[in-house]
Amino acid sequence: MILSVSRRTDIPACYLEWFMRRLQEGFVLVRNPMNPRQVSRIALSPDTVDCIVFWTKNPLPLMPHLPQVEAMGYPYLLQMTLTGYGADVETALPPVEERIAAMQALAGRIGAERLVWRYDPILLSERYTPEWHAENFARLAEALAGCTHRCVISFLDLYPKIRSRLQACGARCCTEADMRRLAASFAETAARRGLTLQTCSERVDLTEFGVVHGACIDGDVISRIVGQPLQTRRDANQRSACGCVASIDIGEYDTCRNGCLYCYANHGDAVVTRQAALHDPESPLLVGALTPQDRVTERKVASLRIHGGQMTLL
Repeated sequence: MILSVSRRTDIPACYLEWFMRRLQEGFVLVRNPMNPRQVSRIALSPDTVDCIVFWTKNPLPLMPHLPQVEAMGYPYLLQMTLTGYGADVETALPPVEERIAAMQALAGRIGAERLVWRYDPILLSERYTPEWHAENFARLAEALAGCTHRCVISFLDLYPKIRSRLQACGARCCTEADMRRLAASFAETAARRGLTLQTCSERVDLTEFGVVHGACIDGDVISRIVGQPLQTRRDANQRSACGCVASIDIGEYDTCRNGCLYCYANHGDAVVTRQAALHDPESPLLVGALTPQDRVTERKVASLRIHGGQMTLL
């Protein structure tokens, strides 16, 4: 299986002690987001976890622990979001220069293949104009030259839960004309820096600019990282425009403490504060503890590795 850590919250930045304990103990409990009383017990043996996909905006807490992850036998890929927005939008992140330096250090340690730069979501406002994005993307691409082969972009979706806080800071979505203008600028910069530019879950066709529809969890890339072919399939639980292969996510919504106004995974600061207060690094659940009303089911997991044309089931 491919382990997603995590689309729902920034585990590397906010809950790394808990995650490392889960690897050491060899299992994790995850509540069903649609039915929280349904809990899955997921085995985390290196024999079943083919690759860990880390998602983060701040890899600094994770970096000292990567040697331990490797020593335990887990291949991994790291998706790092770096946008350059100010504290008016990304309210609780370290300064952007610190995160640039972290990404440069990561590339030196793990190589460009295992490091993906995410520039998303792209939003517009009086401060963050198309011109600002063109200059900002070029500045970041120059700083990250050689650190990664791939940059994934996406455009803001104004979900109901984030609408009020984004409108309060004057943010708006991109029109298709904005998207095409930015794609042309970004593609020119990416070509100069040797970057493949891909979109994430976008229906707009930007191929005329050399921007292709991508997959954040890309089966071919992960097969190269693992060093052998994997039998993957498209993730049916994602949006229809998403090209990712199937993975198991161990995060929980309303827990990320990065404070990004555009975050679709949080309902607001008050909910996050309440949830984070229930976190226990020693619990197999990310938030809280099991109750008598919970029903725990062992989730069937299997390696996707193919040996001699056959998938290995473990």
